[in-house]
Amino acid sequence: MLSPKIKTLIAVAEYRNFTKAASALALTQPAVSHHIRELEEEFGVTLFVRKKNGLDLTREGEIAVRYARRFSVLYNKLRKELTDMENQPAKLCIGITHTAESNLTTEVLARCSREIEGLSIMIFTDTINNLYRMLENYELDLAIVEGTGSPQAFSSLVLNTDFLVSVMSPDSPLAHNAMITLHELKDQPMILRLPSSATRIQFDTELRNLNESPENYNIILEVDNIATIKDLVRKNLGISVLPQSACLKEIRKGNLVALPIENLSMARETRLVYNKDFSRMDILQAITGTYQETVRRYQ
Repeated sequence: MLSPKIKTLIAVAEYRNFTKAASALALTQPAVSHHIRELEEEFGVTLFVRKKNGLDLTREGEIAVRYARRFSVLYNKLRKELTDMENQPAKLCIGITHTAESNLTTEVLARCSREIEGLSIMIFTDTINNLYRMLENYELDLAIVEGTGSPQAFSSLVLNTDFLVSVMSPDSPLAHNAMITLHELKDQPMILRLPSSATRIQFDTELRNLNESPENYNIILEVDNIATIKDLVRKNLGISVLPQSACLKEIRKGNLVALPIENLSMARETRLVYNKDFSRMDILQAITGTYQETVRRYQ
């Protein structure tokens, strides 16, 4: 059973007030204060300091709360997994990047949840660093991300090898070319991902490796949402640089054209990342197989 003191610590950290935490936990305020005092004595640290507008966590308190939340998640997962062993369903929390949201990933997960009896999936979309943090804290069961590797703390499977390409409308004067040069790219209005995105970081890094500066390109708009970028490019309002996998459906329908960029080798992997103690190898096999089958559908 999860210690009541752990529950109290999490509640006080959330409300920053002993009285409000006590009300949420259906405890008395002295009981809440006693739990926190016991934890402070047990670890020999101060967890909270009083301020005019409530309580603030100390640095030690921030560490304690981070682990307390992890304990709580693990305890709930333990209860769920023991229950699932009797009933055999599986409910997975899967994190995906914004790029993965725009490629085949959501279709793959939907196919898996339909084909595997008892499987249901909850999808969270966030940046790659936040997904890794959630995975480390066991808030996620799996993450599907793009890049050239994953932290050694996790295990991973390569689902697909992808490339960044120049994406444009079929009405663009460059659309009938076999490739695009950097000189041609400089002359085009560009609609790109935000500078903090993995796609943009990779593109900017490749340019700098060729002693090119991203500032020398005509970037007219920076957008976080890939679907918005594709819609603007389709309307011939600019060209972009995106993962090819995020545009497969539009390319197949003839709504977008994708061209390689001369002298830029922008390979990247789509990976399925999970904690080393993840036990459902059958689900990993199913996702991997379904992903490969779905990619073949669009080739």
